[in-house]
Amino acid sequence: MSHPPQQQTPPGTEAELTPKADHGEESYRGSGRLAGKAAVITGADSGIGKAVAIAYAREGADVLISYLDEHEDAKDTAQWVEKAGRKAVLVPGDLADPAHCRAVIAKAVEEFDRIDVLVSNAAFQMTHETVEEIPDEEWDRTLAINLSAYFHLVKAALPHMKPGASIIGSSSVNSDNPSPTLLPYAMTKAGIANMTASLAQLLGERGIRANSVAPGPVWTPLIPSTMPEEKVEQFGSDTPLGRPGQPAELAPVYVMLASDEASYVSGARVAVTGGRPIL
Repeated sequence: MSHPPQQQTPPGTEAELTPKADHGEESYRGSGRLAGKAAVITGADSGIGKAVAIAYAREGADVLISYLDEHEDAKDTAQWVEKAGRKAVLVPGDLADPAHCRAVIAKAVEEFDRIDVLVSNAAFQMTHETVEEIPDEEWDRTLAINLSAYFHLVKAALPHMKPGASIIGSSSVNSDNPSPTLLPYAMTKAGIANMTASLAQLLGERGIRANSVAPGPVWTPLIPSTMPEEKVEQFGSDTPLGRPGQPAELAPVYVMLASDEASYVSGARVAVTGGRPIL
């Protein structure tokens, strides 16, 4: 399977993505598995975050949509949440700033009075062929967005989470099988898996669960905005299933981990990789 050659400016937008990604807009059917819950999802304007927001709303959850500045994509996500009869709260801003992480949580508490589910999903990546060409500033920013924001969000959210609440981090198949050209990104994804494992142990006595999801190659605006055209064309074709995943194919795992059905699932890293094993 191949995609048309294409490039975008980071972080990319859904409008320029060819072919369009499937977020479950027409396919996801809810069954009340998250009825009455309040969720915070970062990076929910597009990609996996958007699919999770749509699924959560159709399962009965109100959703805070955290995103950088992709306003049109975020508004589209909000419309799908509202069409499902749930409340959508839009909060733009840069999660590389710890103060903004705290502001996101404060807004969720203001709107929902509590946080039942925190999905730390926003991420940045960029392809580099050598270590020397990775700018210092890019290294620091990748850590800030992908890993440090997870810490700051969790720390701020915990006082507003009750027993039964769920924390979900978006890790990656890169967490233990790193792509060498995605060195900073892969390192942060290993950190997310590791931090989640610590959180599961630290928070168990509070009745709060922590798990991570490890996606393989998934077709989102992040791909043409951070990879060279030749890699975009063949993106995901080297998986056992022979194609990249669609965001809609990730959402059910995030629903399961957020639901009360997963009441004894904590400390897990769930692979959704098209057949690539993770350790």
